[in-house]
Amino acid sequence: MKLYLGGDASKGYSDWVIIAESKRVVLEDTQLDDTYAGHCKLFSILKSYFDRSPGVQMYAAMESTGGYENNWLNSLKSFQKSLNLKVARINPAGVSFNQRAGMKRNVTDAISALNIARYMVDHGENIRYDQDEKWKSLCRHWNFVEMQKKQRVQTINQMETLLYGANPTLMRYKKDSLPNWLLELIIMCPTQAHLAKARPEKLAKIPYLGLSRAKELVADARQGIASLTDKNSAILLIRMARQIKAFDAGIKSQVRLIEAELSGPEIELLCSFTGIDTTSAIGLLLETGSIERFPTVKGYCCNFGLHPKFKQSGDKVMGIQMSKQGSGNMRKILFNIAKSAIQHNPLIKEIYERKQSQGMTGMAALGVCMHKILRIVYGMLKNKQPFNPEVDKLNTERAKQKQQDKERQKEAYRQRTRRHQAFDSKAPVSSRQTKKRKEHDLSQCEIETHNARDLHVPS
Repeated sequence: MKLYLGGDASKGYSDWVIIAESKRVVLEDTQLDDTYAGHCKLFSILKSYFDRSPGVQMYAAMESTGGYENNWLNSLKSFQKSLNLKVARINPAGVSFNQRAGMKRNVTDAISALNIARYMVDHGENIRYDQDEKWKSLCRHWNFVEMQKKQRVQTINQMETLLYGANPTLMRYKKDSLPNWLLELIIMCPTQAHLAKARPEKLAKIPYLGLSRAKELVADARQGIASLTDKNSAILLIRMARQIKAFDAGIKSQVRLIEAELSGPEIELLCSFTGIDTTSAIGLLLETGSIERFPTVKGYCCNFGLHPKFKQSGDKVMGIQMSKQGSGNMRKILFNIAKSAIQHNPLIKEIYERKQSQGMTGMAALGVCMHKILRIVYGMLKNKQPFNPEVDKLNTERAKQKQQDKERQKEAYRQRTRRHQAFDSKAPVSSRQTKKRKEHDLSQCEIETHNARDLHVPS
């Protein structure tokens, strides 16, 4: 006998529903507080079912809702010591789509718990129970670093707008990056008026600024056209520059801590691919989690939105593009890896140039490279082997042959079972479909002629 426990976590409490494999409700909606007493009550409820039916197997799942579910999942895993219980954390998107497919429109906490239980019954093959979440805390740490990076970019954008009016002569030094000497200079001389009065010898003490550049900056400031000369603009620029320096120091120290916790053979494996540095390897590992979650490389790529998405209807195939579903952080990491690999990795460089020669835009070709790199990452993690170009070449040839065999089998199957009628010339089809049918008839004639020649035995 199988039972399915669905839990919908909210802030401070959770709703629980138990259903049977037939989707019959066994336990009506029960709401428990996220306290010690509430967790003990949940254990007593579950134990009562096991006492009545010793051979029961229970499956429990909760949606990933930003952390409210963690206490409950931790308790459910501790219940496994005495109860025949399997526990999973599931993606809310799957539950939502399953609910829509069932034409269920109302949403309450109780209904959400029931929908989770029903999803377990309908799509149990898509749920992995008792997953290893050894890097879960590091993932939260990594997400905090990503948040700091976003705040840093926002602060830089605000400072750039202000700097353009207060000290425009410095704008030419803020191109792709923001050097540390420029931040120090902004702290010392936030406006053009401050810079015009500064002594070059004092400015030259800033590391990497130099006396010649300091003299040039002061001379330019004395002939400047700055429009923002008020005190408030100067205060804001100083505070923004200090904030950016604090972000830089904080991000660097946080990444160092994560690297110390995560150091292992996986990092070395990933870094064997030219284009992946230590920081990128950490991001790839934390976004991936356990590679055992993905039985196939196709599912791995789909999970992070690197697969092509299109719509086929009648004669048309529309909207062919990267799916971009799943984790945006993973695609950002792969984007930066691909840009580096295009410059320094011969394999990725060759793919990029070949796709561009075939008419792809630069960004589309870069997307192909990102997909290729993710497949290579999967192979390294799955086989626990460093990157080997020769192995990748063999895998590519094998994949091409496999794809050709698959296409032939698909065409043969289509010829046998897809149509139960020969093409009718009177069918009101489009001009595009008419052309396809003529090409099909010609190809069939060629195949029949070729087979006849093979069967002919000269006397």
